[in-house]
Amino acid sequence: MAASQNQSYQRARFGLSIKLITMIITMIMVVEVVIYLPSVANFRIRWLDDRVQVAGVAARVIETVPDAMDLTPDMINNLLKSAQAEALVIRMDEKSQLIERLDMPMPVAVVDADTRQRDSLGLIVGALDVIVNGSNRTMRIIGSPADAPDIIVEVLMSEAKLRSEMLTYSGNIFWLSLLIAIATAAAIFFFLNRLLVQPIGRMTENMIAFRKTPEDANLIIVPSNRSDEVGIAERELAMMEQDVFSMLRQKQHLADLGLAVAKINHDLRNTLSAAQMLSDQVATLEDPQVQRLAPRLVTTLDRAINFAQSVLDYGRQKTIPPKFMHVDLRALIDESAIDAGVRSHPSIEFENSVPDDVVINVDPDQISRVFVNLMKNAREALEVYKGTGGAKQVSVKVNNLPNCYQILISDNGPGLPPRAKENLFVAFDGSGRAGGTGLGLVIAKEITEAHGGHLAYIDSEKGTSFSVELPIAKAH
Repeated sequence: MAASQNQSYQRARFGLSIKLITMIITMIMVVEVVIYLPSVANFRIRWLDDRVQVAGVAARVIETVPDAMDLTPDMINNLLKSAQAEALVIRMDEKSQLIERLDMPMPVAVVDADTRQRDSLGLIVGALDVIVNGSNRTMRIIGSPADAPDIIVEVLMSEAKLRSEMLTYSGNIFWLSLLIAIATAAAIFFFLNRLLVQPIGRMTENMIAFRKTPEDANLIIVPSNRSDEVGIAERELAMMEQDVFSMLRQKQHLADLGLAVAKINHDLRNTLSAAQMLSDQVATLEDPQVQRLAPRLVTTLDRAINFAQSVLDYGRQKTIPPKFMHVDLRALIDESAIDAGVRSHPSIEFENSVPDDVVINVDPDQISRVFVNLMKNAREALEVYKGTGGAKQVSVKVNNLPNCYQILISDNGPGLPPRAKENLFVAFDGSGRAGGTGLGLVIAKEITEAHGGHLAYIDSEKGTSFSVELPIAKAH
């Protein structure tokens, strides 16, 4: 289905396919290098063994000559030529015999290669040494022929011949390894491409296309019948896209419904305002019955108007990121108390216990709304509270926690009813008083969380207490 979509994505310059085949070839070449090192070391020691065997044949030829002095220059040249050597040293029966050309130049640099020492690391190091440094050196090969272990021969020859053959062998190994790596990588890539790369690419295309047009149900991916992780991912992606599509449709319906409710609410508020004006005129009449009912009518209309206004304000609210700055917490609490009508209230005491040196990093306008809302709720609860036993009080104090300041806003009023506690921070359900919308706490919680903080109700036996946790301001 993704192949038929008009939406497509720009493939990455170094996509999964390129990375996959590069990784496969690299790993195969690494394995080939691990195999190559003992292989080239084995090639070198076999080559040296061959030179020792040829030198052993020369030793047996010398044994047939009664006197070494009888060796003619032609015989010496033939023996050295057959061994591909510049000189031979043969040790047997505690005697040594040197065979060399009369015109042989003095060797400049001689390196020993003892075939009797065959530890793996030494053989590998020796092979690498020949490849790197063996172009202009003279090599002395020491060993015993396999069929004559009592004879020790030394072959003096140029190392360039061995190096040349080792380079040829290495080149053959390299091209063969590269061919095997490419063929193996192609086979593995073809398998993984069908198994992983293509399905992942299909899901990637679908996610990008669906992100651009999530309201198009035709872009919801059709999962395959695979039972492995890829099949599970496809099915989960399909369900997620279906959920997103359904939520978008639902939100669109709610948005349309909310717009209609806002319009109705606006007209209702205007109507209630007109009714309030009429009720004010009715309240001036001297009829006793009217005077008795008018206050209740005015209170009811005020409550209805406030409800309509709060709904409108909540609908118009925009999510604006906070503009952080360092703010004096005590001063901000005092200003918020004034706006909430708590400070200088005739019947309510206000206590600000926040120290003068507490600084928080917040948007003062937004956080002030949180404090105003909480203290206003406390004031309204205390104004209708008929309890006895001391003065009515709203208090603010701060606790310094490890990573944040905990600001406690409390009152000694009647506390929240059970229904309000169960639905706190739920719009239209979390109000603690009749006619309330509960939107103030919802907005306060959103603002606090936007600052990286946390707003919570603290249950207590008497009164109401809310905790506002805000991160500690970092030093400049």
